Amino acid sequence: MSASAILFDLDGTLTDPKLGITRCIRFALSELGQKSPDADELHWCIGPPIKDSFSLLLNTSDDTVLAQAISLYRSRFATIGLFENSLYPQILETLDAICFAGYRIFVATSKPHIYATRIVEHFGLSSFFDGVYGSELDGSRSVKSELIHHILVTEQLSPAAVVMVGDRSHDIIGAKRNSITAMGVTYGYGTEEELKKNGADLIVHTPDEIARLLIDGYELRLETHVKCKN
Repeated sequence: MSASAILFDLDGTLTDPKLGITRCIRFALSELGQKSPDADELHWCIGPPIKDSFSLLLNTSDDTVLAQAISLYRSRFATIGLFENSLYPQILETLDAICFAGYRIFVATSKPHIYATRIVEHFGLSSFFDGVYGSELDGSRSVKSELIHHILVTEQLSPAAVVMVGDRSHDIIGAKRNSITAMGVTYGYGTEEELKKNGADLIVHTPDEIARLLIDGYELRLETHVKCKN
């Protein structure tokens, strides 16, 4: 693999956000007087843009209603929910190995970047990343393909030299629409069937497999590699 830059999804790829996301969704629905599904019935909401999830949960496309739901969700998420989260096992070691191998590494998440940055900092991951990219609070760049395009342009990355790593269909679709390699992970919230159906080039089942695939296919250039910021 001749890649030189890696884009990582956040939810379901680097961290397990189930507790925070599902509690915040249930809080918002309750405040709106709606019946709330159990947390285990909300797995499908982890990864896609939150507006899309509320549109399906509330069976509406009314922007006023969706804006109210998102506002309630964020009122809890911004102070409590984003910390109801945990790193997947082996993530620190995986990022360290990829960074040492010389890759540039970025976060590419549909989550608003102000929250993504706080989560990355909370878990002490900032030194591994060359940039943290997410959507805006107004919903712009929440579509993964648009976000990836923005990263490629901003960072002047060649699509042929980039790999997108994510756990859901929108990660794979976003990668394919930008002509970059898509690596699907099955330890998050998407299934192997979902990832393959949408065109994943590679499938891994544990974080350490990400590093092995990337490093086995990439010649280490220790004299010129981009050093991790310590």
